[in-house]
Amino acid sequence: MSIYNYITIGSMLLLTALVLMQTRGAGLGAGLGGGGEVNTVRRGSDRTLHQITIIVAFIFAASIILGVVA
Repeated sequence: MSIYNYITIGSMLLLTALVLMQTRGAGLGAGLGGGGEVNTVRRGSDRTLHQITIIVAFIFAASIILGVVA
């Protein structure tokens, strides 16, 4: 196994945990025209968690691409 495989597995586990830790916010019903507040602003730790999730998702995608190319 190459280093990219280990990075992919690690980032996959971390990404799964980060997504599960985020607050739910608007549900599927709100996205389909139901009631509820749709426009929310992320603040504090919720914003930081969201930004870390984006970074880990980028690392996950890059490790898959590098694993295929290399």
